[in-house]
Amino acid sequence: TTLVAMPNTRPATDCPEVVRLVREKAAPTGVHVLPAGAVTVGQKGTELTDFAALKEAGVPALTDDGVPVQNVAVLRSAMQQAKALGLPLLDHCEDRDLVRNYAVNDGPVAQHLGLPGRPAIAEELQVMRDAMLAEETGAHVHICHISTGKAVEIVRRAKARGVHITCETCPQYFTLTDTELLHQGTMARVNPPLRTPGDVKAILAGLCDGTIDALVTDHAPHCAWEKDKPLSEAPSGMVGLETSLALALTELYHTGRRSLSQVISLMSASPARIMGLHKGRIGVGDGADLVIFDPNEAWVIDKEQFASKGRNTPFHGRTVRGKVKYTISAGKIIYQEG
Repeated sequence: TTLVAMPNTRPATDCPEVVRLVREKAAPTGVHVLPAGAVTVGQKGTELTDFAALKEAGVPALTDDGVPVQNVAVLRSAMQQAKALGLPLLDHCEDRDLVRNYAVNDGPVAQHLGLPGRPAIAEELQVMRDAMLAEETGAHVHICHISTGKAVEIVRRAKARGVHITCETCPQYFTLTDTELLHQGTMARVNPPLRTPGDVKAILAGLCDGTIDALVTDHAPHCAWEKDKPLSEAPSGMVGLETSLALALTELYHTGRRSLSQVISLMSASPARIMGLHKGRIGVGDGADLVIFDPNEAWVIDKEQFASKGRNTPFHGRTVRGKVKYTISAGKIIYQEG
């Protein structure tokens, strides 16, 4: 019922006027859309935005999304200012010089496809960088869609040192490997890319031991014609809003890895806490933002039945358990099955 929208709009949400425009456009949907503020003007990575003005406009966090700040001096200054304002800084951790626009995890699959690889170390270097800067500045840094085992271990060790660092992952990173690109092509192209079986195992371990704080969607719809391009040219991203809960329940709850309440917390209370929102809980006086679901009902994911216009999913045809029956936002039913 509450979404944090990335600033990769045109124009970017790098000023209060655009933040207010996004909120106004989203208001009639019945869903709480909170635009994250851009860290740098136009997401160009050089000039910091007015963090105080963005906070006043209502942004819950700061991020440059898929074009992360590469300049360490700029990022350090951003963390110092974010710390002073009490805003978390969300970072998509990939060294852009190493990943460029490559589509596939660096390894045998990339070699088989004859494509340059997107190396895991590109993510791990920036997670290490962010952890060290967070330790030095005291800022709250949140690592978006973590995907490698070494990155999880870096966060685990930073937390043990008392660094204010949190992280999230998405269903694709604990249910799929890079071999999926051999069968699904562009539908399985995401940033960061799908990784190895060892990474999948490490992501599951991070979810089970609490290193990974939240489970999110990284919902990224694309038109069919965009995904019909060759793998090396198609945009990255997949939809996730309509499948994430069922995938989490299937792979975490029904396998006994996590309890039902723990899965729910990963997708509600924990993200709310990270964003500093008084949401994700049920109590007297709290907003009536609820999802009612049957955790046991089995169903087959059918992209043609999605409410979203986005159909780009690698999970089409997959049998899962856990079916949403109602979605209630601010006390109003905004979705009802059937």
